[in-house]
Amino acid sequence: MKKILLIFTFIVITTKAFSYSCPMLWEELDFEINLAKNSGMSLEKIEKIKKLRDDGVKAHDEGNHEKSEEILNKALKMIKS
Repeated sequence: MKKILLIFTFIVITTKAFSYSCPMLWEELDFEINLAKNSGMSLEKIEKIKKLRDDGVKAHDEGNHEKSEEILNKALKMIKS
């Protein structure tokens, strides 16, 4: 019984720790934006991506992590295409 409780506790704690990756996504996005500026990407496209990044951070701050990850992934897809 103790083993089951210990395993369950471990799963709950680790799942919560890795469940939302919003900060990692916007850090990756910041890095990609800096690369894009130096690679000659149009300023208009960079501004759209920055807007999406800011919207993703705002959603994260409001507690809507699923929406935040969706927005940030959209921005990453846009910048990498």
